Formats: sequence, C-alpha cells, structure tokens
Amino acid sequence: MDSLAFSSKLHFLRGGIRLYDTVGWKSSFAPRMSFSDSPNSLEMIWMLNVSSSCLKTRCFGVGVPRSTIEVVDDRVVEDEEKQQEAGRVLRVGLICGGPSAERGISLNSARSVLDHIQGEDLHVSCYYIDYELNAYAISSAQLYSNTPADFDFKLESLALGFSSLSEFAEHLAASVDIVFPVIHGRFGEDGGIQELLEKYNIPFVGTGSKECRQAFDKHYASLELSKQGFITVPSFLVKGSKTDESELSKWFASNQLDPNSGKVVVKPAVAGSSIGVTVAYGVADSLKKANDLILEGVDDKVLVEIFLEGGSEFTAIVFDVGSGFDCHPVVLLPTEVELQFHGNVDVREKDAIFNYRRKYLPTQQVAYHTPPRFPVDVIRKIREGASLLFQRLHLRDFARIDGWFLPPSSNVFLTSDGKFGRTDFGPVLFTDINLISGMEQTSFLFQQASKVGFSHSNILRSIIHHACLRFPNLVSKNSISNHLPRRSKSFQETETFRKREGTRKVFVIFGGDTSERQVSLMSGTNVWLNLQAFNDLDVTPCLLAPSNGSSSDASSRAVWSLPYSLVLRHTTEEVLDACIEAIEPARAALTSHLRNQVTNDLMEGLKKHSWFKGFDIADDLPTRFSLEEWIKLAKEVEATVFIAVHGGIGEDGTLQSLLEAEGVPYTGPGVAASKTCMDKVATSLALRNLADQGVLTINKEVCKKEDLLNKPALEFWNNLTSTLQCETLCVKPARDGCSTGVARLCCADDLVVYAKALRDCLLRIPPDSLSKAHGMIEMPSPPPELLIFEPFIETDEIVFSSKSVSETAHCLMWKGHSRWVEITVGVIGKCGSMHSLSPSITVKESGAILSLEEKFQGGTGINLTPPPTSIVSNEALENCKHHIELIANTLQLEGFSRIDAFLNVDSGEVLVIEVNTVPGMTPSTVLVHQALAEQPPMYPHRFFRKLLDLALERSK
Repeated sequence: MDSLAFSSKLHFLRGGIRLYDTVGWKSSFAPRMSFSDSPNSLEMIWMLNVSSSCLKTRCFGVGVPRSTIEVVDDRVVEDEEKQQEAGRVLRVGLICGGPSAERGISLNSARSVLDHIQGEDLHVSCYYIDYELNAYAISSAQLYSNTPADFDFKLESLALGFSSLSEFAEHLAASVDIVFPVIHGRFGEDGGIQELLEKYNIPFVGTGSKECRQAFDKHYASLELSKQGFITVPSFLVKGSKTDESELSKWFASNQLDPNSGKVVVKPAVAGSSIGVTVAYGVADSLKKANDLILEGVDDKVLVEIFLEGGSEFTAIVFDVGSGFDCHPVVLLPTEVELQFHGNVDVREKDAIFNYRRKYLPTQQVAYHTPPRFPVDVIRKIREGASLLFQRLHLRDFARIDGWFLPPSSNVFLTSDGKFGRTDFGPVLFTDINLISGMEQTSFLFQQASKVGFSHSNILRSIIHHACLRFPNLVSKNSISNHLPRRSKSFQETETFRKREGTRKVFVIFGGDTSERQVSLMSGTNVWLNLQAFNDLDVTPCLLAPSNGSSSDASSRAVWSLPYSLVLRHTTEEVLDACIEAIEPARAALTSHLRNQVTNDLMEGLKKHSWFKGFDIADDLPTRFSLEEWIKLAKEVEATVFIAVHGGIGEDGTLQSLLEAEGVPYTGPGVAASKTCMDKVATSLALRNLADQGVLTINKEVCKKEDLLNKPALEFWNNLTSTLQCETLCVKPARDGCSTGVARLCCADDLVVYAKALRDCLLRIPPDSLSKAHGMIEMPSPPPELLIFEPFIETDEIVFSSKSVSETAHCLMWKGHSRWVEITVGVIGKCGSMHSLSPSITVKESGAILSLEEKFQGGTGINLTPPPTSIVSNEALENCKHHIELIANTLQLEGFSRIDAFLNVDSGEVLVIEVNTVPGMTPSTVLVHQALAEQPPMYPHRFFRKLLDLALERSK
C-alpha cells in the first residue's frame, strides 16, 4: 500500500479534528468539511506507511503518536465550534455505501445531496459503510469517486475507520445533529441503519426501523398491501433451493400461465428496486433463475410475479408536510416510465423491464413523462393511493412508491372487486416501496419536485427540516434557518436583469446529433447545476436539438432555452419531446392544473413551518431559437457560452466558428485546434514530429463503411493486419466521440459481427458477441461513414478488490509485463501555457475497451488518481505530465481538454490515443478526480467556474 504515495501524516483541517492528548480524541470530533476548505482527497488522511495493526484507526481511546498530527488553523476550528454552540449551524451526517450492489448509486445520491444542501447554516460530515458493514468517516472529496471500488481498497489509508458500528454510533451521537441515510437496498432501506440510530437516540431522516423492514420486504409488503385493501400482483415465494416445482406449477396453472412459456418476473424479495430483477419463461426457467439468485447470495427469498402485459409503469414521490409525528403526506406529480425500442432488437427484448441499466444509464431505451399521459382520474387515484399507503405503512418524511396502470382488458385482476385501485380506465396497483429514493441529479425526486416548484436544494432541505420537527432539541436550529431559496428565473425574466451590475450571463449548451448526445446532456446538466452555486452568475441551460438531417446549414439548427424542470431528463430526445409537449396548449394547461393542485396541497402543510421560505422554481415554458438567433441573443445579453456538446458541431470547430464570428466568448479550444483534434488522423499528423521528445502516435488506417460492408471479411482483415503489422485491431469511428463504436477485433469473424451491427444499424452489440470477452458496446447512431482501424495496444492488467489478500498487503495487483498502462489526463490553462492535471490510470472491468458506463455513468468505472508509485514512479509521472503539456501546446489547446494515451511506466513516454476538446463533465468524470487532486483542490463548482473564467479572459 505504500505504493499509493499517500501522505503518512494524519492531516487535520479547518473545522476538523482536534486532539487533546495522545490517547484519545476530543469527544466532539467531527471531520467537518466544506467546499472551500476541504483538503485534497488523496492527501487528506490518514496514515499509510504504518503497520497493519495501526491501519484501522479508531475514533475513541486509541493512542496516536503526536508526531503524526498536523493541526491547521485552530482559530477557525474554534470559530466554527462557537457557531455550533450558539445553535446557528445544523450539523448533518450523510451516510452512504452499504452492502448492497446499489452502493455505487448510493455514492451518486450522496454526492448530489452534498452538492445541494451544504451551506452556511447547514454543515455536512460524510460517512461510508463498506460491503462488510465497516464504517468510515470520509472526506467530501471521496464522494466524487466513480464507484466504491474507486476507493474501497484505499479506505484504511484515506479514511478514518471505526472499530465497530457501536463506536460509529457513539461518534455520530456526539458529532452531528441529524443523520441523513443515503444507503440504497440492504442496511439502508431494510431498517438496519435506522435500528442502529434508534438504539443510540440519534435523530435521522426517514422511516423508522420496524416500518422499513416491513415495507422493504417485497413479499411482506405485498401481503400487507392486500390486507390494507389494495390490488396486488399475484406472486409465488421461492425460499431456499428446495422449492417444490409442482407447487410452482400449480401457481402457474391457477394464474392461467403456460407452464412452458408463461412470462413472469423473477426478483429478490429484499435486494432493492433494481438488482437481480429479470424476466423468465415457464416453470423450469423461473425456478432456475430464482435458485440462481439464491445460490449467488443475492437473496434467500425470491418472488415470482406475473409479467404485467400492456400496462404502464409509474413512480410517485411522497413528501410529508405534517408537523412532528402528525402525518400529512402529499404526492407530487407522478412519472410515467415508458420503455422504448429502436432499430432491430431480439424478440425477447420486447419483454424488457425497467432494470438497473435502464434506470441509471441514459439511453433511448426509456423515457419519462411527468405528469403521466394518463386520464386525470387515474392520476388522482395514483396520488390518493400513494398517500394512503404512506400513512398506513407509517412511513416518514419522504418515500418513492412504484406501481402500474393496466388496461381495462387486463383479466389478471378480475377478482379485485372492492379493492382500492379500480378505475373506469383500468386498475391501478402499487408494487414497490422505496424508503430511500434515488437522489442522483436527474432522479425522480428532483424531476417531480421541480415540476411543482422545488429546486434540488429546496426539496432536500425541506425533507431535512421536516425530519427535525420530530426532535425537540432540534427545533431551535430548525426554526432559525435563514436559507432563502434562490429563485430560478425563466429565460424571459432574466432578460430584464441582464444589465444588472455584477451579474454575468452564462448559456450552457448541450445535446446535438452524435452518439454521445446523452452524455452531453449529463455533462451540461452537471455544469449548469454547479454554476448555480455562484450568485454573480445567471445560468441558462440550452438544448441543441438534433438536426434530423433537415438542413446542412448549422446556423439554422434549433436551440431551446430550458426551464429548470425540463433539463432533468435522461435523454436529449426526451428533453426535446418535453419541450414540444410543454408548449402544446392542452398539455400545458393540464400540467399547470395538476401542478396547482399539488402546490395547494403542499402549502396547506408547509405554511405552518417557519423554515419553509417558498417555492423557487417557476412554471415556465421553453423557448425555441435558431442557432443563429441564439448566438445573436448571447451577444446581445453579453453571455459566455459554456460548450458541453460532445462531438459533431460542438467539437469540430463549427460552433466555435459561429460564436467567434459574433464575438461571443466560449469555453474550450478555438476553431483550428477543435478541427484538428476531432479528426483522429489529423491529430496524429500534427504530433508526428514529437517522437524524439517522448510523444508517440499510433499507425491508423481509414476505411469507408461501404468498403467494410461490401468486401469479403477475410480479405479485408488480412489487408488491415498486414498493413498495420499487428494481430488484433481496434476499430472506432473516424469523426465521432471517444466512447461509442469502439471495439477490439481479434479475427475476421469479429469483423463480420461488427460489420453486421453497422449494416443493421444496431444501437448495441451485446456483451461477449466477439471472440474476446467484453461488455455492452454502444454503437453510433447513425453509423459512421468513415472508420479508423489501428493496432490494439496490449496494456498490463490491473486488478484490485476491496478485500485484502493478507493482513498487511492490499488488493492492488499489477504484473507489469508490457510496461504500458492506459491513462487519461485533463489539461487546463491558456494557449501556449497549458497545465497538466494529475493523470489517471483507467481500469477496465469488463473487456479490453472502456465501456460507456465505465467512462461516464456514475456508480461505474475505476480510476487511479494519481497513479500509484508502485506502477508509475514519480520521475516517470513528471515526464508524463511534461509530455502531455507538450501535446496540448503543440495542438494549441486552451481552456481545457482531455488527452487519452498509453503511458510507458518506466520512461514516461506517451502513445497518444486521442484528444477530446469537449471532454465529459458528468458528476463522477475523471476530470473531477484530477481537479480534486490539485493543490489547492478544486471542487466541481470551482473547477467549472475556472473554465468559465478562462473563456472570458481569452475574449478580452
């Protein structure tokens, strides 16, 4: 572990830990961190080069040598303590992680919560529970890791560990006022963490332990719903591997299902809302899949449920606005979940469900509609039913309740007369209760809350303040909160204030045509939300609509300025559809009507609470411009454009050229550099003279798609491997982003599979379709006309897990045969003086090519930032950064960009893969890790502000 080059000192920070003596911590210890004063995530804590017996640092009663302590700014610590003693700060303990497979999503949720609740009146301390239920105090910087695996194996050196959950609870009791558990699945929603907090009388947000246990268990919850008079889905419980197949056969028969092919859903009873859920066909397949889940340890109880045909899935957020223990639940505007299928799909794909991948990776496989496209009476029934459930199950503060609206022809529920949920349009039934709803930036919570007037910050703070009402000792802190939501003004309203002194207008543009348009939406949304932290900025999110091949003139492309609630979608197509839907008079009138109903219900309870300062999201409509009109408007209002359009006109110099023509400042490199870097061949040519300075390029062969499709595969393969002098190839689009359509080909048969995917316009190549194991390969849509083939570069495999292989050695394993690793590096600065951030080693978890998820989806992907010294020496690392800066300056990059390359770990030489002038800016992107590794660290909002400032400086 000394290879990770972390500090061997235990660093203390402003507002952080204080030590009275060498044998124990001050009882009020709290690693309180804020955006402005948190340390580098990789330097912050704690002790590394120590014996294994010291690695598990305890918070109480453990001797720590005085020499390992470094106290920083004690005056500030005392000032903050005086504030807290005076009751001016509410101390919130944010707990994430857990043993569930959803712990990666828990990190995403916690990161989002931290971003939006931290403030002068509310201070956040961060904690993490690992898969073995060990508890750690972590820095807020660690929340920006992609996955638990990104830092699980470093926890003993990067975090302050507790020797037991009891000790952890004692610490919380002394250090925070209220806990916000953000653990999805086991230990978070099954009553585990709640029971621990209740035992130590620690206030917390959300439902109590007993009620969590009952609602989380899908089997028990179904029985309770039926008992309460609700329509439920017929189900069969598989418990243990000895379930009698004949009993399951009888259940199939009683529900008129074919025993050989009848469709059912198989899902764990207590594993969360997404993990392990699959479709099965017939008795044998159902029992096999259920037993597989049991044998894999996903759950020891599995439900087999009828597959609901022809219905529409919905989800509804419930927010309690009552006082104390008086429950007054209000159901926000529900969301309809629509599964979509494009292009050629396997027939069984039509039986797909809303699974983990569809829920958390933005693709066109799913779309959301808030409010649902259901009859008004059905929406009313959903809201009424969810409210009743919330009350009858004794839930608290907030929850998410999922269900189905089925067509009237559904004969599954003919025996449900007299049960709640029957309507003239078909039955409404509730299927899942989520005690801790997902809280990622575009989650259902924020989609639905923004539709009725809450910003991210406002709804989260309202939930926390409501939870405080149950605890008399928190009433004083709860009532004096002076946090006033910053109202989100409509595009039309902001024009009135565009000349306001000290305010700077910013347009964040995202979307476009390319296969990375969904990642672009994630990037733009993240930038927009982070820049809203600055009161001197007035930030408008804008969608560059797809061209649909209607015009070759870029300036005539459509751009939509977006109200707050319309940004919070998962695909650009969904945003565009929502814009068109929003301005349709009948739909707009219905949405406004339903919104008013909900806001009136909310205000009936919220008006009684002094901490609620009002709604802060206006019910605005989107505005459509041509790109030319939009740029002229940007010039008129003196806006700076933050470009988050990946690929296409956002990255090939077209948008930059149009903005320059009108004198509008923008982020990122200029026209010439953008054109060069978008063309991977041109990039190699521009760098070909740097070989003697340690910068190498890969030989490439550019081919037309039509040639690949029309020539014999074996002949094509032999020509390529002969020309490039290699045995295996890497194929990628010639002029597209960096993530889609990239595959490793090991033989002519692989080439056939890839060509067929292009010919059939497939959106995805399924996992393990090629000869070498790989994950899902997202394909460009439409398929590229030009493809690049190049030798596949073998790198050394890096393996690690969160488990130690011995008491003193940890899980990072690297054999180092080839001496090459893959890296990605951000560069930032002015033209000619670009600065290299700390490189990250990218680790592929499935296959030889980084998947779209591993690059951009929160909760996936592993990066080692900075590279461990056991792999890359400090000297080689410095050489690498020098070479990266040489590349950036040779290409005349400015603002910021990302360079992907292979690194020779001995010499620091780099072999360039490609340069991205509009890199991913998603919440857990590698650039965030690298910015946090700077000195001083740059948190995301500061990082994006820096990029904005560089754009303005260039324009002067």
